[in-house]
Amino acid sequence: MQSVTTLLIILLPLVVGFLIRLPKGALVWLDRGLGYLIYVLLFLIGLSLSRVPNLSAQISVISVNVTVLFACIMGANLLILIWLDRRYPWHLSQHQHNKIQNTFSFGGSFKQIACLVMGLICGIYSEICTWFDPESAIKYALIVLIFLVGVQLRSSGISLRQVLLNRRGVIIALIFMFSCMIGGIVFAMIMPGMTLSKGLALSSGYGWYSLSSIILSQVYGPVWGSVAMLNDLAREIFALFFIPVIMRRFPCTAIASGGATSLDFTLPVIQSSGGITAVPVAISFGFIVNLVSPILLVFFSSVSF
Repeated sequence: MQSVTTLLIILLPLVVGFLIRLPKGALVWLDRGLGYLIYVLLFLIGLSLSRVPNLSAQISVISVNVTVLFACIMGANLLILIWLDRRYPWHLSQHQHNKIQNTFSFGGSFKQIACLVMGLICGIYSEICTWFDPESAIKYALIVLIFLVGVQLRSSGISLRQVLLNRRGVIIALIFMFSCMIGGIVFAMIMPGMTLSKGLALSSGYGWYSLSSIILSQVYGPVWGSVAMLNDLAREIFALFFIPVIMRRFPCTAIASGGATSLDFTLPVIQSSGGITAVPVAISFGFIVNLVSPILLVFFSSVSF
């Protein structure tokens, strides 16, 4: 039910936004508003991360498992998806290349990470989270973002069919999920006492750390639930930093690096660094991954082989 709710929260504002078409002159103000909203969202995400219970203690206990799991899964993702980018290149327009180069150099990445860190520090060292709920604020900010993206897509001449039935998004999703399974198999093979089904379960969170931690904690206990949570959390942080860096050369890899968060948390970064044509692919990819993740988490954690 939570996954259905999440999808509805994302898709309904998008559809409503598609009903509105702005003149070209208004798109300048829309782009500027989206830019500011990106930084607000990253700050709120930092506040949300600060509320993860006993995060420092969990990292100290399970750091080896998290490091190895993340290296296996992300390594498989990068190797296979970079091959996809090279074998079937996706060339952004010259206008978008220039925009990425000017706006999302390392300086752009630093500003985004700085907003995230500022939110994390404020959440840890102040009492802001005692009276302010960042998760609710993120939900409402995302609704506004997706609505504005829908307006932007409509005003840019991109159809709803391109968003929901995007061939490239479907291909990226299938290859991404396959590469995650490869990473989970490698992790199960190199870690002592690890079953294949458990490795596959740990690799099926796709960045949805709130979901994976709950499901796997119930099946494997709190230690492995924490491993899943921190591994998926690491994906989100990795994606927020590296999407602007690798988007120009490896756009499919950049979109897929966010996993399930490409539909929500990392969508602002994808939109800003990849341009408007990257958004339908990211939404299509994120839509599929968000649907499949809970199914595979429950399936692999309920079997043993």
